Amino acid sequence: MTVAKNDQDMTPIEGNCDARFERVRSAFAANFSDRGEDGAAIAVMVDGRLVVDLWAGFTDRARSKPWHRDTIVNVFSVTKGIVALAANQLRDRGLLDFDAPVARYWPEFSQAGKADVTVRHLLSHRAGLPAISRRLAAADIYDWQTMVVALEKQQPLWEPGVLHGYHALTFGWLVGEVIRRCSGMDVGNYVREHIAGPLRLDFKIGLAPEDEARAAEVMGSRPPPPGSFNIFAEAMRNPDSLTARTFTNPPSLMRSTTVNSHEWRAAEIPAANGHCDARSLARLYAMLAGRGTLDGVRTISLEGARLCAVEQSRGDDLVLLVPTRFSAGFMMATPDAPCGPNPDAFGHPGAGGALGFADPIANVGFGYVMNRMGPNILVDPRATALIDAFYESL
Repeated sequence: MTVAKNDQDMTPIEGNCDARFERVRSAFAANFSDRGEDGAAIAVMVDGRLVVDLWAGFTDRARSKPWHRDTIVNVFSVTKGIVALAANQLRDRGLLDFDAPVARYWPEFSQAGKADVTVRHLLSHRAGLPAISRRLAAADIYDWQTMVVALEKQQPLWEPGVLHGYHALTFGWLVGEVIRRCSGMDVGNYVREHIAGPLRLDFKIGLAPEDEARAAEVMGSRPPPPGSFNIFAEAMRNPDSLTARTFTNPPSLMRSTTVNSHEWRAAEIPAANGHCDARSLARLYAMLAGRGTLDGVRTISLEGARLCAVEQSRGDDLVLLVPTRFSAGFMMATPDAPCGPNPDAFGHPGAGGALGFADPIANVGFGYVMNRMGPNILVDPRATALIDAFYESL
């Protein structure tokens, strides 16, 4: 979307940017003047050094609260990346075998024909469990045990391991329950203790009351350009499709009031309700681009970091209806959704536009967050503009 420029569109840009990457600052400013940005932040690390750290705009619909350095925002499916790292870290520690049946760690999961579903199937979106067939109440998604039991009883919607389709919400409870069974910790506490703490990330799955005041309000998408593909519009047009069943059960998932509620922010929904800033995403993926270390802290072994970028699924996605690629929990770049020139860059986008990724070839960690949703399910044009400006400067 293009928004007409006027004097009020000259949004002040806060933060720091190396002179070499002034194109990124200019692209970030253009997101506000030309692409309908409301509030956002961008951070990039190269060779373990923060070279871009910018934020601007407002955190609320009334445009009365400026975006600050410590503003956090719901990043939707970007959350899957840190959950994937948790699983890969457990594998690295010898506590989790990706090729073992899920039922080895979670015996109740074997119901309804799932005895042979492996952990790898969960991580690579090949388990056939992107949706729950029974109708969920709005409150169900806030109760961990309710969702776990629903998934235990759910029959796969295709033969596991044969095809792949994005497990948009169920990924978090599926992988999160495996993490809980292996580590003895719920996924929010595991991430805090084993990833966010050591890496100094402001990344939370389940907000404490004191953090809600600095969480930006998420605002719905403006209408997409005529003729463009919109996954959410497609879901609404075909309510019986697998896509609709994935994204609209319960129907409250499609409402902006849901993701701005205290209930959503406080719950642990590890596929979709992580809150963080761009700097934390840049640090997370700088660590993975740096083969498992950042600032002298090793978070995962060199081999473990390498395995995070090994492709597991490729091709037409049964849920997203576009080609996708996945490693063990991370989404990988595709020709239609590139993250710079490295075709094997990996990380995760979030619904509406947020993005974090690692480029191990250039040793880059990238993070972008925003509160105005866009219509894109993969890489948003605002993020693309920032990525292009960065690599043009590198």
